[in-house]
Amino acid sequence: MVEKPYRSLVKAVSWRITGTLDTIFVSFLVTGKIKMAVSIGLIELFTKIMLYYLHERIWNRISFGRVKAQEDYSI
Repeated sequence: MVEKPYRSLVKAVSWRITGTLDTIFVSFLVTGKIKMAVSIGLIELFTKIMLYYLHERIWNRISFGRVKAQEDYSI
């Protein structure tokens, strides 16, 4: 089964929302400044979406760890 590019994009965005919220939280704990934490979070949001998308598309081309699905029964 092959994933469509838009599926990879949606997965990348949903993962980055989660990751960005975590980055904002950790940045706030480290800096104590919400404005700085949000700035850091927004910057990494866009860079990591693109990195994840590219990573996902590259892995989609690699057959490592994949097996071809076998049909249940055929006459």
